Amino acid sequence: MKDLDTKFKKAYLLASETDKKLPPDIMLQFYAYYKQATQGNDYKKGNDNENLRNAFKLNAWFQLSHLTEEEAKKEYIRLVNKHLKSKK
Repeated sequence: MKDLDTKFKKAYLLASETDKKLPPDIMLQFYAYYKQATQGNDYKKGNDNENLRNAFKLNAWFQLSHLTEEEAKKEYIRLVNKHLKSKK
């Protein structure tokens, strides 16, 4: 489990520091897998007024409620490897 956490943290750093422009649907996947990996099904409303963007983000996260936090971490790492790792 510690190895998975280390890989997840490295993947998160790569994703958060990238300059690569990703399509909105891919960014939404990153968001949803990250939230599921770090908060599980603990959905909390933000202090902002609900808007369409937040509704899409929350809906994407809801759709991953069947995943454990560990499974979501693995999928997040897979997304980073697929979309952000340089192809050599």
